[in-house]
Amino acid sequence: MQYNPVELILKKRDGQALSEAEISAFISGYLAGDISEYQMSAMLMCFFFQGALTSEINALTKSYIESGESISFAADLPVADKHSTGGVGDKISLMLAPIAAALGLYVPMISGRGLGHTGGTLDKLEAIPGFNTQFSMADFQNLVLKHGFALVGQSADLVPADKRIYALRDVTATVESPALITASIMSKKIAEGAKYLVIDLKIGSGAFMPNLKRAKELAKLLIATGESFGQKVSVVFSNMNSPLGHAVGNALESIEAMEYLKGNYLPDTYELTTTLVSQMLLMTGEAKSAQDAEKMIQKVVEDGSALAKFTEIIEAQGGNPKVVEDYKLFAQARYQIPIIAKASGYIQAIDARTIGYSLVRIKAGRMKTGDTLDYSAGAILKPKIGDKIAPGDEIGIVHANAKAEGEKVAEMIRAAYTIAPNKVKPEKLIYEII
Repeated sequence: MQYNPVELILKKRDGQALSEAEISAFISGYLAGDISEYQMSAMLMCFFFQGALTSEINALTKSYIESGESISFAADLPVADKHSTGGVGDKISLMLAPIAAALGLYVPMISGRGLGHTGGTLDKLEAIPGFNTQFSMADFQNLVLKHGFALVGQSADLVPADKRIYALRDVTATVESPALITASIMSKKIAEGAKYLVIDLKIGSGAFMPNLKRAKELAKLLIATGESFGQKVSVVFSNMNSPLGHAVGNALESIEAMEYLKGNYLPDTYELTTTLVSQMLLMTGEAKSAQDAEKMIQKVVEDGSALAKFTEIIEAQGGNPKVVEDYKLFAQARYQIPIIAKASGYIQAIDARTIGYSLVRIKAGRMKTGDTLDYSAGAILKPKIGDKIAPGDEIGIVHANAKAEGEKVAEMIRAAYTIAPNKVKPEKLIYEII
């Protein structure tokens, strides 16, 4: 049956639900070039303002999946993945995936690049000399089956509809639509063959979600959509009011992840990594309780098997495995510029978003897709909310290859810390799990 795209836009604009056939026709028509960019933009704005029923989100997700190839793993394999909604200093995937693989899970992790104030897993991996993140779907599946995990970028064959529509959402102010977010996330995670999915849904100054109420609304959609496609989904709500760990920046974060796998934990990255991997183990039935899961996780870090898995995948994906022992093989910044506190008191708040955007100025991140990165650029930031600080104390160190710009960034980061005279209670990292 032929559908008039204008009539479908009118129908959605006026608050009526679209059928699965109508959504499928609109998506396939757009990919075929029969529906224009401006018509798709209009439809996206209709979804943004009118929202969507569960049936519409499922239909959109299905259309995305069917626009490309999918991977299918054997039914008896515990295939699980993690998705983060993005943050500052979020290098959790680099620890989580090898730990999960060392524990017998299969992790087909398709990751993204950083944009705006948030970092991207692919950029951190590509800071490792030679590391390749672009593979065909068949080669990606073979890597997962052979090594227990792989860390790659979205191929042209995986949900191409989402890839094109996401780019359009980015320039039409429709990124924040819960329905469109859900279809985008879940289509990729279903198409990659993951049967179990843990979502790290971040809330706060460095996240896209401003509060727990809004985050819970999105979580319900993610869980319901996963269930419709036979996927079990767990959502962890985590605090992104300050950068995770100490390192922000691609090479610096990769090094911090390697240190973690050597047993050199930081409290926040340990808590979040352990929580997320525990959810994977509990959902797949590999662990009976959170306490058992934590012991299992600690064991594979302490005995070196998780680090060995990471070294293994670096070599398998074309990277130099010697980087694990010799951090000088990473790109090195020419200047290390200290960030010095000017007031005394307790850290009351940290504007993580400002920190992320400031580091874009020295090419630690990108504002638009084609921007060039400086893998060596970034910052080491140690104080957390609630910590005491005095004038002259070092808040952190900016790593930059341009001294003047690095000094400006150091000043911007210093200003992102709010210092109060009275004691401040440290914030919870994990708000809730559903």
